[in-house]
Amino acid sequence: MNAEARNRCGYAAIVGRPNVGKSTLLNRLVGQKLAITSHKAQTTRHSILGIHTLPGGQIVYVDTPGIHQRADHAMNRYLNRTARNVLRDVDLLLFLVEAGRWTPEDEAVLDNVRQAGVPVILALNKADLIKAKAELLPVIDELSRRMDFDQVIPISARRGTNLERLQQLVLAALPEGDNFFPEDQVTDRPERFFAAELLREQLTRRYAKELPYALSVEIETFEEEGQLYRIGAVIWVERPGQKRILIGHQGQAMKETSTQARLAMEEFFQRRVFLSVWVRVKKSWSNDESALSRLGYGD
Repeated sequence: MNAEARNRCGYAAIVGRPNVGKSTLLNRLVGQKLAITSHKAQTTRHSILGIHTLPGGQIVYVDTPGIHQRADHAMNRYLNRTARNVLRDVDLLLFLVEAGRWTPEDEAVLDNVRQAGVPVILALNKADLIKAKAELLPVIDELSRRMDFDQVIPISARRGTNLERLQQLVLAALPEGDNFFPEDQVTDRPERFFAAELLREQLTRRYAKELPYALSVEIETFEEEGQLYRIGAVIWVERPGQKRILIGHQGQAMKETSTQARLAMEEFFQRRVFLSVWVRVKKSWSNDESALSRLGYGD
């Protein structure tokens, strides 16, 4: 067997500043929705594995929270710690930036990338928005002076542009070895994790302005009854006023949000879902390390 035909397998972390498109890219690369998305920065709070088996090997993508500069809050510290821990345990970094835009947060991510000591592929997201492709050349030249990247590739995570080429570059950079996971497995997370994330996605999209970071979702019950999932979820907020916002007048806002979450769960799980939702208050939970741990942050 020649070298080109040998199987390759390894971990590739998708890293970048908040709201640069990491979760959208993961979903595209894996071919199904695993990470929730919204226009709100720091929607991703956990590292999520997305397993993609293709001819020649297996890529285990790791979506990470965006690395940011604020560390004055327990949730922010958790997000940074989660992202940075991933960098030490992977075979490759896929550094995602927005084509034509460089921010201090991008520079902060680059500082961490430089220290990782693994191959780095720079992916210029939203390259489709740059109409004259010649304008990409000075962008690539400028970024290449910041670090000697192993590869630089323009992509569009939203449109799927150039992602097949990106997959091949990632696979070629991984070590030789047997696949880590069965061919039909796409993630390591349990179903109740995705139930919580799908509800949180709807909450984040609906209440991004009213409740910036002050809500989390905990799945209290997850029962299978034939082709039905019976799910009981608790939404944690920090103040009674936030609870009133979520519930809305005569409970209408929560009813609408729960309905959208239930439909998203039914599409994801491919079965009927009966969803019950309660809203509870715990003061300053997002700045309490023990509360974060109990709610699953740090797993």
